[in-house]
Amino acid sequence: MPESGVSRAQHTHIPTDRTGIPTASGSTATAAARRTGLLVTLVLGGLTALPPLSMDMYLPALPAVTDALHAPAATVQLTLTACLGGMALGQVVVGPMSDRWGRRRPLLLGMVVYVLATALCVFAPTTELLIGFRLLQGLAGAAGIVIARAVVRDMYDGVEMARFFSTLMLISGVAPVIAPLIGGQVLRFTDWRGIFAVLTAVGVLLTLVVWKWLHETLPPEERHTGGVGDALRTMRGLLGDRTFTGYMVAGSLAFAALFAYVSASPFVVQEIYGASPQTFGLLFGINSIGLITVGQINGKVLVGRISLDKALGFGLGVIVLAATALLLMTSGVFGDVGLVPVAAGLFVLMSAMGLAMPNTNALALMRTKHAAGSASALLGTSSFLIGAVASPLVGIAGDATAVPMAVVQLVCAVGAMACFLALCRPWQRGGARA
Repeated sequence: MPESGVSRAQHTHIPTDRTGIPTASGSTATAAARRTGLLVTLVLGGLTALPPLSMDMYLPALPAVTDALHAPAATVQLTLTACLGGMALGQVVVGPMSDRWGRRRPLLLGMVVYVLATALCVFAPTTELLIGFRLLQGLAGAAGIVIARAVVRDMYDGVEMARFFSTLMLISGVAPVIAPLIGGQVLRFTDWRGIFAVLTAVGVLLTLVVWKWLHETLPPEERHTGGVGDALRTMRGLLGDRTFTGYMVAGSLAFAALFAYVSASPFVVQEIYGASPQTFGLLFGINSIGLITVGQINGKVLVGRISLDKALGFGLGVIVLAATALLLMTSGVFGDVGLVPVAAGLFVLMSAMGLAMPNTNALALMRTKHAAGSASALLGTSSFLIGAVASPLVGIAGDATAVPMAVVQLVCAVGAMACFLALCRPWQRGGARA
């Protein structure tokens, strides 16, 4: 049965640790979390920002990597796929680990391995080794993604959780805004290896911040004591919830449409339309600002006033329309439209993600109570696996046409809407008003 927006801890006392961070969830936890407010938000925002930072800072360098390592564009794009696939698989492991051993220890272990893997990328002599190091980087970086969501679930419920996810989008959204810009500027002074050196330094800093300021949010009495079998049974039970699965797949397909843009845009903007790495970084940043702005409208204005299902449905509808327009423009139906109309279509698509991503996460996690880590792992793994499949498809016709990108985006957008309507069936529940 889905949980209501009523606090899960309405009738129980919930302790906090010495920092004031709640050690259980519910309305008391929410109040305690507010006492640590900005600090916890910044730490969790940094953890959720790490994946887009790892991916997007590297984007302006993709053509340079192609030249330096003498590899075709489709092969170099596999470095993105490997990192994304690693983040997907890593979450399956780290999520249940965090339910069993708490949030802090698995997170710190993952961060240390992330730093080591990123440092190895600096010295990768071949594309094959770079792909392998990026896979390890993704596997380790998964800890930050899955545990950040689980910590939010530990602390918040209902409308507060939906709003906090939108706040996290504001913070983590800064990463894709500045990452390509930083990457483009780094390329002015060094080669693509310097980008991984900067990422290594960021990883070290974030590891120190987590070690000092992010304390445990899952008390021992609420942890799972079972082994692998218990974790698998928990995940099977979550997947048996049709509505949870619907939100999970709809959100994953929307993410795949976004990642099709992430993977293809360096070649579309720079190779097809002849823009510089700096122009690409600027356009990418503008699109990310659109996503952040709509996410804040969702959290500050829409949540609590209209149902989350209505906001999600509208967002998915806009994504479908934007993807349709992009396919028509890139396939030549309107002639040679140039960069500006295509960039406008991408801006609308990216902005609508500000409605799709926080609401699918919140609506899915609202249906979990004692397995936030496993639920978060399923959400993340599904998104990253589907995104990893979409990534190489956008380059299937080479770097001379943007049609494959638009086709992948439209298929994913239509699939997300279909899953939302067929599996979630919001009209039968009156919509989720968190």
